[in-house]
Amino acid sequence: MKLHRLDLTGFGPFLATQTVDFDAFERDGIFLISGRTGAGKSSILDGVSFALYGSVPRYDSGDKRLRSDHCAPEDPTEVRLEFTVGDRRWRVTRAPEYQRPARRGGGLTTEPTRAELDELVDGVWIGRAAKPREVGLALDEILGLNAQQFQQVILLAQNKFSRFLLASGADRQPLLRTLFGTRRYEEYVRALGERSKAAQARLATLGEHARTLLDQAERLITEHALAGDGPTPDDLAGRRQAAEIAVQRADYRLDTLVRERSDADAAFAAATTAHAERTALAKAHADLAQARARLTALEADTESIAEARRELERARAAEALRSVLDAATRTAHAVTAAAADAATAERVWGQVAPDPDTDLARFVEQLTGDLAVWSAAAEHEAGLAAREAEMAAAVESIAALELELQTLDAQRAQIPAELTRLTDLLAAARAQATTLETARTHRDAVAARVVAARETETLARALREADATRLDASAAADAAAAAVTALLRRRLDGYAGDLAAALVDGDPCAVCGSTAHPHPAARGDEPVTDEMLAAAEAARDAALAADRTAAEAARTAHDRHAAAAARAGGEALDALEAALATADDTLAAAEAAVREHDLLTTQRRELEELDAASQRARDDLAAQLAAARESVAALEATLIGIRSTVAAARGDYATVAERVAEATVRREAAHSTLAARAGLARADADLAAATAELDERLAASDFADAAEATAALRDAAVVRDLAARVAAHDAALEATRVRTLELELELAGTSDEPVDLEASSAAVAAADAARAVAIAAERDAENAAVRLRDLVMQTDDAYAAVAEHAEAAEAVRRLADTVAGRAPNTMKMDLETFVLAAELEEIVAAANVRLEEMSAGRYTLHHSDARAARGAASGLGIDVLDAHTGQLRPPQSLSGGETFLASLALALGLAEVVTARAGGMRLDTLFIDEGFGSLDADTLELAMRTLDELRAGGRTVGVISHVEAMKEQLPAQLLVEATPRGPSLIRQDDVLAAS
Repeated sequence: MKLHRLDLTGFGPFLATQTVDFDAFERDGIFLISGRTGAGKSSILDGVSFALYGSVPRYDSGDKRLRSDHCAPEDPTEVRLEFTVGDRRWRVTRAPEYQRPARRGGGLTTEPTRAELDELVDGVWIGRAAKPREVGLALDEILGLNAQQFQQVILLAQNKFSRFLLASGADRQPLLRTLFGTRRYEEYVRALGERSKAAQARLATLGEHARTLLDQAERLITEHALAGDGPTPDDLAGRRQAAEIAVQRADYRLDTLVRERSDADAAFAAATTAHAERTALAKAHADLAQARARLTALEADTESIAEARRELERARAAEALRSVLDAATRTAHAVTAAAADAATAERVWGQVAPDPDTDLARFVEQLTGDLAVWSAAAEHEAGLAAREAEMAAAVESIAALELELQTLDAQRAQIPAELTRLTDLLAAARAQATTLETARTHRDAVAARVVAARETETLARALREADATRLDASAAADAAAAAVTALLRRRLDGYAGDLAAALVDGDPCAVCGSTAHPHPAARGDEPVTDEMLAAAEAARDAALAADRTAAEAARTAHDRHAAAAARAGGEALDALEAALATADDTLAAAEAAVREHDLLTTQRRELEELDAASQRARDDLAAQLAAARESVAALEATLIGIRSTVAAARGDYATVAERVAEATVRREAAHSTLAARAGLARADADLAAATAELDERLAASDFADAAEATAALRDAAVVRDLAARVAAHDAALEATRVRTLELELELAGTSDEPVDLEASSAAVAAADAARAVAIAAERDAENAAVRLRDLVMQTDDAYAAVAEHAEAAEAVRRLADTVAGRAPNTMKMDLETFVLAAELEEIVAAANVRLEEMSAGRYTLHHSDARAARGAASGLGIDVLDAHTGQLRPPQSLSGGETFLASLALALGLAEVVTARAGGMRLDTLFIDEGFGSLDADTLELAMRTLDELRAGGRTVGVISHVEAMKEQLPAQLLVEATPRGPSLIRQDDVLAAS
């Protein structure tokens, strides 16, 4: 991954857009980000992190603190970053949520979080995502690193990469888990634990099931009295043996009951057979008596059945003549009806006929043609009034359109003069509005000078007070110093007096060695003690400190007063306040002119729009007027044609409709008369044909005339009843004769006495009861034997399953405890920690490549899997081997500079391993934030040499530091400066040009 360009707008300490061109440092490979504390050096790294992930490594409260405090409500906040991953170049733009002025109604509204992702394709930026969530998902796929991984391997943030070195194993684990995504191993441990619990629960269930089965078997043995006479065993084997013996007893009892049930079945079958034979004999005697009685009854109905057979035969013969009889009757009725219709039609035609001898067919044909013409004219006659009303309305519409057009032309004639007036006013307002910015700038400058002048007066009083305080403090300091001097002089004088008092003539002086003492010093009246001298010195020091504080306060007051006076420009406050009032009036006039200019512009635009709209309206009216005139002309021509057609069709009648009505009545009367004459002729012909066919069919039948044949006719239902009655009697008579003969032959040689069935029925009931008792006893014995045998077999299977599952459950338990760090795991290292320990070994190995060089071979890191104290988890420890002592020592024992070097080496090793795990993505840009100030010159040189090696292969390394030596060693620099007004600026071009 390689960074190209970063744009920061309204972000952190930056107000105006600041740009960092990372490509400009590609030649040097390593560059320095410098600037005063608080200028915003680390905010550059914050911008990179925010652009890619929407968060920064320094803040825990999210992006709500990212907007610059220097931003006015209308100022935007935005971060834009261009970078390359692989061979694809991307550009991401983000903006945090902040408050901005509402576009309507005043007040503030929330500007929501915004994010956009573009890709450079053939020199053109193509949008790939346009919402924060979509951009985040796309960048996760593109980068392959989450925010923590990115900040750990690319943005080595201020004072944070040393945490990994100094952390305990327990604190180091969450970071490694996040970087290497090993939470799945924790899931493996949990799943194995759940599996172990399930196996133990299953084992307990199987044991309980086996005991329950054996208890059920013993209850069944007791219930069916299958136990022996001896005592009940308590052990599992004895209980199992007793159940097996009970199964044998149950089988023996079942065999005995099967034989008893077989004997009962045989006795029941014999009794049933004897009873069935006696029942059949009794039924045969009863059936013979019933058959003889039925035969007598059937023979008695023979005469009535013969009469019904004759009636049926004549009805069937008459049925063959039914159609011709009905045809003759129907045609006779039709002739009568046709004659009546013909008479009525002739009478009506006689009332309307113009001539009795008129040819009806020709008359109907001619009148039909005339009616077609007259009907069309009648429709025109009916719509004539509506057409004339439409014509009158069209004429009125033309007059209204002409009046509206004249009114509109009169109104449009006033617009040019109003446009000229507004243009003149607009030019005057525009001229005055152009002075707005100048007036605002002048007013702001005057206002600032007024504030400075007021501050100057306030500071003048403070300055006088500070000078007075300083004078007093200086006098007090001088007095205290003089007091100390006086005490010292008195003490020295006292020393000389004490020494002179001890001199003896001829003896050498302890100071000068002289044996002569011509002028010995006199002893003082009051000696100076150490306490007196210490108190005086403390008072002197306090006075001197107060003097320095007062001097610094006075100097500060002078500087502030001078600065305020300079900002005020040396003018008096009254003059400046008068100038401010004048500037306010000028600004207000300019702002009023701007508002008037906007109002006049709006009025002029509205008037121009009104002129254009009125022109369009006039064009529409003109078009409507032309169309209306064309419509009137067409209507007038149509009315002339309609009036001519109606007059020709009306003739001598009052209206065409009246003529059509009368002609329609004549045509209908003539048509009805023609139809009635034709219908009467057809009816006469049909009657003659039907009468001839009837006579011919009667001559060929057994009937003398039509009346006799009609009297023999019967309904179909009557015919069916007669046929069914005759057939049923014949069949019943024949069947009864046959059955009677069969029964007489069957009972030949038997007694005619009634058969007694009570004794045989009682014998069957007794045998059936004995059989039911035997079946129930056999069924109970069989159920008990089968159930007991099944329970014994299930018990054996259950205990076998317990033994089999116990071994598997123990294996799962041991595995679950081992991967969870419990016994038999003596290291108390769970599976996830074991995997992370392997990753940590690789990280330490990669870090030692850097650390050995940076520490001149003295220090190397060692991964420790020693068991932690007090039962804590082990496996993620890091120790430092000191080559000078040959002893391992904890990282916390390193000095500040040594800790920085070890942390830097470990961070670089961690970056290499994490990058390899992320798919081997190449990191072409790296940042290191602070920490070099803790190194001595030689160690700094080694660290710089290591950083210099990082740029091999085209990598660019950015370093944030205050160390002056690094400024001398790194000519490529990015300078962040805080301006006097607060916002910071990023200077890159000037620094690069100077280098």
